[in-house]
Order: sequence, then structure tokens, then C-alpha cells
Amino acid sequence: MTAPARTRTSAELIRAEEPVLAHNYHPLPVVVARAEGTWVEDVEGNRYLDLLAGYSALNFGHRHPALVEAAHRQLDRLTLTSRAFHNDRLALFAERLAELTGMDMVLPMNTGAEAVESGIKVARKWAYDVKGVPDGRATIVVAAENFHGRTTTIVGFSTDETARAGFGPFAPGFRVVPYNDLAALEAAVDDTTAAVLIEPVQGEAGVIVPDDGYLTGVRDLTRRADCLFIADEIQSGLGRTGRTLAVEHEGVVPDLVLLGKALGGGIVPVSAVVGRREVLGVLRPGEHGSTFGGNPLAAAVGTAVVELLETGEFQRRAAELGAVLRDGLTELVGKGVTGFRARGLWAGVDVDPALGTGRAISERLMGEGVLVKDTHGSTIRLAPPLTITAGELRSALAALEKVVG
Repeated sequence: MTAPARTRTSAELIRAEEPVLAHNYHPLPVVVARAEGTWVEDVEGNRYLDLLAGYSALNFGHRHPALVEAAHRQLDRLTLTSRAFHNDRLALFAERLAELTGMDMVLPMNTGAEAVESGIKVARKWAYDVKGVPDGRATIVVAAENFHGRTTTIVGFSTDETARAGFGPFAPGFRVVPYNDLAALEAAVDDTTAAVLIEPVQGEAGVIVPDDGYLTGVRDLTRRADCLFIADEIQSGLGRTGRTLAVEHEGVVPDLVLLGKALGGGIVPVSAVVGRREVLGVLRPGEHGSTFGGNPLAAAVGTAVVELLETGEFQRRAAELGAVLRDGLTELVGKGVTGFRARGLWAGVDVDPALGTGRAISERLMGEGVLVKDTHGSTIRLAPPLTITAGELRSALAALEKVVG
């Protein structure tokens, strides 16, 4: 009888990745083998409280029972048809998602970057067919320090040189203005502008929350200029900020909303462009497509995600626990934390640079059993599952206090 293969240690598995995996992220040195709710466990059995939640892909925690059940149920029936055929799960998913977001139509895709690329295509098509912009002249205005994905088109209008350097030439047609600056935005908009594409809260930049009135100003400006307002809610949407969509904090309704991450429940990649019929309706058969977009498994899980959000429970939890998070971080300001920004259950925390980089702080928190991720400089991001308890959140804040104190 062949002896069972020995389970490799975390260190061995990390070393084994190096020669066979191309670089993308710079992960923390933890190898997760199991997870449930807000907790993950490595191959040695060490447990960690997850305060990243897959960059909001795990808003409902790891292996939420309703989402796992929906996936299992669908796996026993049908997983993929491609969009060459209809499937019996897609209509319900689109109906429920449109109703949840207050929109008319849904364009299902897979990844967040695909949703952004699709939004760009739709905006340009609308500009040519409806606004009357001369062919090939459409422009889209974006914000500095944005993060919308990693495709060559998207990194071409990034201001992060790490994302851009070495990947050109880039697609033309984008104008970059400072975030949270309505005057600069107005100066950049003209008759060729198809859309303004922004994040209602900039996640990768360090959870940058704009001034009150900024989103309202963007909406007013785009209406006056006869161009579209596209809100990238891939990280900020679906409960993270205490509302279904972050734009709801100002009562703003964009023309297109880009969704992803949490829409797949941490089980399958699901993204979507949702929007007004007059905008998404410009697409005709054959002009856009995706083999996996809107597949039955994704639609089943996505519908289950929408059902969770329809209760309002997770939006309420994010708002209530967000107050706990803000109170805890306020106590740390001046005690190793120099400042923070928060909206709902989401925060960017600036640690005194004298204490180390964001990466170093993240590694020390890992040693305390808490997983977070750094962003620029000495900033870390906190985005726990919306299922976290107040006790677990306070425990994580205590770990942060220990690390920076």
C-alpha cells in the first residue's frame, strides 16, 4: 500500500510556488487551507481573523451557508451553457439585481475588470449613437489614484506607476483629473466626453472618502454636460459602506453602476454592469459577449447574494459595526495611528511611518492572528466580512493597538 503523501508545510508550499507561479500580488506568508465565517485556518491549524474579506469579495464571510447551498444545488443541475443558449437561472438573477439596484437592465460578466471594460465600451457606443460624438473621438474622464482593474486599457489611465510601467502603449481617450475636485472635473469635460468614471470611495488609494456633495456634484455636472456618470462600486457596493450602493449616501443615481467581487459570494467570479435602458440598450446582438458571463452557476449564486441583501440585514450590520470600527480607530489616533478614513465597515488606517511600512504592520498583525493588507506607504486597509461580530471586531482593534502602541 502506498503511503499517503505528506502534507507540505506553509513554508514549503510558499517555496514551491516561486518557480512555477508568475508574480502578481505580494501575499502575506500565510497559506490558508480552510475557512468559515470570519475565520481562516492555515495548513498548520493556526487560526486568523480575516479583516480583508477578499477585497470585499467575501462580504458575507467564508462559505456562507445560503450561498454554498445555492452553489451545490446548481452544481447538480447545470453549470454552463455559454450565452449561445438561454439558461433557466439568468432571467431571475437579472430581474432581482435590477430591482435591488434600482436600475433597468443588467449586463452580466465575470470579473470586475471585465465590468469596467464593458462599461467603457457601452459609454463609447452611447456617445456615438446617442450623443453624436464623431466616431473615434469619445473621451472618458477618470480620477487620479483610481483603481479599476489590471487590463492594459485600465492601467493606461492609472496614476500608479507600478501598475503602468512597462505595459504600454496605452489606449487613448482618457483624461485624468484629481479626485474630489469638481472644478477640475468640469474643466476636463467637453463635447467629446462620453462618461465620467469614478469610485464613490477610492479603495486601493487608501479608502478615500470624498467630501459631502462631491457625488451630487458629479451627477449634476454630467447631466449638464450630457455625458454619463459611471460609478465603479466593485469594492464599495453590495453592503460594504452601510448601504446597498455607496452612491446612496448622497441619494445619487448614476447612469451605469459596475458591480463585482461580493456579487459572487466568494464562490465564483460574478460581475455586472447595471444601468438605464437608454444606455445599456445601445448594445445590439453580437457587439459584446462573454462565454461565462451569466452562466447558470454564477446566476444561481448571484441570485442568492441579492436575496441576502434584500433583507437589509447586511447593510444595517455594516452601518452599526462601522460605528464600532470608527470609535475604536478614533481611540488609536495619536497612539501609533496618525489618521484614518472610514465609511461603513471599511477603513484606511494611516500608521506612523516610524513604526514601519504598511507591509510590516500587516505582518505584525498576522503574528497576532489578524489578517489585513497594506496599500501605499504606511496605510493598511480594514474590510472585514459583514458577518463579523462586535466582539471579533474589538479583538482585532485590540491587536492593532498592541502592534502600533
